[in-house]
Amino acid sequence: MVGGIFSFHRSWKDRQDTYMQKPLPLQCTSLNFRGFQYGQAMLFAIEEINNSTDLLPGISLGYKIYDGCTSIAKSVRVALALANGNEVVSASSEAPCTRPTQVQAIMGETSSPPCMAIATVIGPFHIPQISHFATCACLSDKTKYPSFLRTIPSDYYQSRALAQLVKHFGWTWVGAIRTNDDYGNIGMATFTETAQQLGICLEYSVAFFRTDPPHKIQKIVDIIKSSTSKVIVAFLSHIDMDVLIQVLSHHNLTGYQWVGTEAWIFDSLTAAMDRHHILDGAIGLSIPRAHVSGMREFMLDVKPLNSSSNYIFTEFWEALFSCKFGQSKSSAGNQKECTGHEDLTGVQNSFTDMSFMPIFNNIYKGVYAVAHALHSILNCNKTCNNTVQLDPLMILQHLRKINFKTKEGDEVYFNENGDPAAKYEIINWQPTENGIVDFVTVGLHDASLPEGKQLNLQNNSFIWAQNSKQVPLSVCSEKCPPGTRKVLQKGKPVCCYDCLRCAEGEISNITDSITCVQCHPEFWSNEKRDACVKKEAEFLSYEEIMGALLTSASLFGTCMTAVVAIIFCRYRQTPIVRANNSELSFLLLFSLTLCFLCSLTFIGRPSEWSCMLRHTVFGITFVLCISCVLGKTIVVLMAFRATLPGSNVMKWFGPAQQKLSVLGFTLIQVIICILWLTISPPFPFKNFKGFKDKIILECALGSAIGFWAVLGYIGLLAILCFILAFLARKLPNNFNEAKFITFSMLIFCAVWITFIPAYVSSPGKFSVAVEIFSILASSFGLLICIFTPKCYIILLKPEKNTKQNMMGKGTPKSF
Repeated sequence: MVGGIFSFHRSWKDRQDTYMQKPLPLQCTSLNFRGFQYGQAMLFAIEEINNSTDLLPGISLGYKIYDGCTSIAKSVRVALALANGNEVVSASSEAPCTRPTQVQAIMGETSSPPCMAIATVIGPFHIPQISHFATCACLSDKTKYPSFLRTIPSDYYQSRALAQLVKHFGWTWVGAIRTNDDYGNIGMATFTETAQQLGICLEYSVAFFRTDPPHKIQKIVDIIKSSTSKVIVAFLSHIDMDVLIQVLSHHNLTGYQWVGTEAWIFDSLTAAMDRHHILDGAIGLSIPRAHVSGMREFMLDVKPLNSSSNYIFTEFWEALFSCKFGQSKSSAGNQKECTGHEDLTGVQNSFTDMSFMPIFNNIYKGVYAVAHALHSILNCNKTCNNTVQLDPLMILQHLRKINFKTKEGDEVYFNENGDPAAKYEIINWQPTENGIVDFVTVGLHDASLPEGKQLNLQNNSFIWAQNSKQVPLSVCSEKCPPGTRKVLQKGKPVCCYDCLRCAEGEISNITDSITCVQCHPEFWSNEKRDACVKKEAEFLSYEEIMGALLTSASLFGTCMTAVVAIIFCRYRQTPIVRANNSELSFLLLFSLTLCFLCSLTFIGRPSEWSCMLRHTVFGITFVLCISCVLGKTIVVLMAFRATLPGSNVMKWFGPAQQKLSVLGFTLIQVIICILWLTISPPFPFKNFKGFKDKIILECALGSAIGFWAVLGYIGLLAILCFILAFLARKLPNNFNEAKFITFSMLIFCAVWITFIPAYVSSPGKFSVAVEIFSILASSFGLLICIFTPKCYIILLKPEKNTKQNMMGKGTPKSF
């Protein structure tokens, strides 16, 4: 015997019990044709099993079906009636509690709250209970509900699937409405937890029950109106959804995108009630479509029972055909008399609607599960062992182990929690031209697949709220584009934020980035701050104007020096060239040529060799140059002292000694440079600190001591030369070279004294330009001050280029 509990009525009449006497049974109202469909599905399965020769041969299944009336109290009452039997037990009967149960299993109830109550009551007796539509995740707890099984997936998977669906369409700011019972509260709690993990925020989450007073439901309407979210997740039973639709229709609250659970998303009755198109475009999860051959015909071939005592079926028949048993047309007004032979052909109502076939299939699979468990217990082959004493615990244990396929190929089994595999179809409400809603399957969700592959949308032809084909937008804040980062708004959920532009040198190349990434030192952020671009390498190049000008100046100085050298070579036998050691003059011109050319090593991309050469060549050539000038200055002083009576000084500073002095002074600088290059030589260096968006390619000094030793030695020789030349400026020669050396050294020292602060404070390539300018300025100073007067005499005043003029005594001019 298989028991069944289905709600043939949707509600009951309220009454005020005084508790002065035994309360009367509930008076149920509002016929629920869906409940009769469930009962018919159970009868179809039982009849098919009884007519089968393969399953339970020789054994007939019977049934007892009760009306739960959508009442938890009545559901518990009829569950106990199924367990104990309805007959009155006399006090003299022996051991009434030892009798076997009246049914081997109970099918039902439809919703979660009554199932929880029934499972709590019959659980200690291990009577199997199989529900076709109770989805609350709480029922998977086998410590509380050890004998509960179901053929519909748990809401745990549905809640997570709903969150994934919402995330897929980019809705991060949603509202939530739930039934105020375990089904709605637990289901919404799982949805909220998963949504938070996926970055979805709930603007509001409200609960109500269909029996709540109107002002409470009105408060929900006010919350929806004042909200900014355009997507509403409705974790509601179909009855609560019907109540809510009536209120929303009264306020004409359209334009919201609804996301629903399997409890109402494919309910044609709910769709029929939505006359104001509140739910148009709704999407949600439903049990996969199913077909059970013969079930539709069986349901539509319903006939009234012979027993006139079954008032429920009589009431159902009268409501189905709008007739009345036992009354004529004259006595019943506009109602006709029921004959019991009425034909359902052409009748259109919720009973003839087969859209709930997936749920009917769940009942069908549940009955077959019981049959397969009994088949295993009774050791059925061609016949069954009728002597086996059936025990509820034994049936429950076999039920948990069953694994079979229905005639349609559906696999039936239960996991350790008594749940089936979680597979859903994604349904989209698409209104048709005649106003009827078409439930279009647009995708699938399979919880058994790996994370990320569970959701599979197969159809892109969605219809959204207000018949739009554009996916609605429901966010608290617009997405932050690349180049910005999210900054949370104080006191608001994480989905509400401002978009702050990344700082210089930082980027974000994804949408809704929470941080900006620092670019590599060799890169810099572009204008949009969404990519790092390679910094421009800056160095003093030949192609730019400043580099070209300095190069031109260097080559011009070289040419001038060459011209002077040619002039001196052409007139090398003249007194003005031969005076004061012409060899030193030619060596000085050679060193000046090197000074002009060494500035070219400072131009161009720094390399390891150029960095070592530019400072060392500069240091050595300038020492060579100053050494020659110093030699000339000493010669002037020595020549004056040589004219004094008894002086023999020139033998100590003749041409050989002059050359040796130049070589000695230069050798000291060479040694300093060798030590510098050996200990810590200059090297190419990328300076990232000078400019934010540029890389300064420069030569690091290596050893700063080596650099300043080279400069210091040059400065020491220059100062010594300046002092000696200054002392010899008024010596009584007609052509006193000391005056011009003094001018040249004055320029030289002034240039290099101003070089130091200019070099230290100049950024990047400008420091190199300052160094080149100092080299060129001091070189030009030496060339012009020392050689221009001589060239002037040679070329323009040849009459003064005589030995007599050179040896003439005149009053020197002072300065």
